[in-house]
Amino acid sequence: MTLLEICCYSMECALTAQQNGADRIELCAAPKEGGLTPSLGVLRSVRQHVSIPVHPIIRPRGGDFCYSEGEFAAMLEDIRTVRELGFPGLVTGVLDVEGHVDMPRMAQVMAAAGPLAVTFHRAFDMCANPLTALKNLADLGVARVLTSGQKSDAVQGLAKIMELIAQADAPIIMAGAGVRAGNLQNFLDAGVQEVHSSAGTFLASPMRYRNPGLSMSADVQADEYSRYRVDGAAVAEMKGAIVRHQAN
Repeated sequence: MTLLEICCYSMECALTAQQNGADRIELCAAPKEGGLTPSLGVLRSVRQHVSIPVHPIIRPRGGDFCYSEGEFAAMLEDIRTVRELGFPGLVTGVLDVEGHVDMPRMAQVMAAAGPLAVTFHRAFDMCANPLTALKNLADLGVARVLTSGQKSDAVQGLAKIMELIAQADAPIIMAGAGVRAGNLQNFLDAGVQEVHSSAGTFLASPMRYRNPGLSMSADVQADEYSRYRVDGAAVAEMKGAIVRHQAN
């Protein structure tokens, strides 16, 4: 059966995803940055209250995936923390300045992760040569690759995703970016083993008092009074579609 991974940005979101049929959770902070390393408090609370597998992301900032020495040192410390807390896996990725997998640094990541299953995230979609990158990641022992097929969303990149899946002795290929209930059937029909979805929505803040002349964000157009939440009904709909497809 196709595995459903849901991207979650809080313990509450993780519980919602679990209750509605998610098989695994990618745990992140900062949805508007595309996912950053969660805080220690969130990691501990999720570890205590969520029973399905949770893989925290290790990403110190938004933007590209070529990191300074200080950023990379912090990543290794975060990986050790995630391992010590007992998570079964993690999600990360490091590139060099030429857009290749940074093999020396990824070797350090794999050593720090030890027995944890490592997913190489959508840094893969910024790689200069995806087939070479996939072979390099297989050589490192990476468990899976999250990819949109190097397109803006996984529907557009499905042909490339299937090409990657066809490679021998490669990590699991998990399709992600824009995967929703409305297009999930495309991936099920193609035989994709794992799919990744945010299944999310932004909800209005419950605050009644609002200061309209002040922003806490560098983006002055940002909505300070909206909050990201996983949509449980969307998760359940996707899980239902997977179950029905398996039954047929």
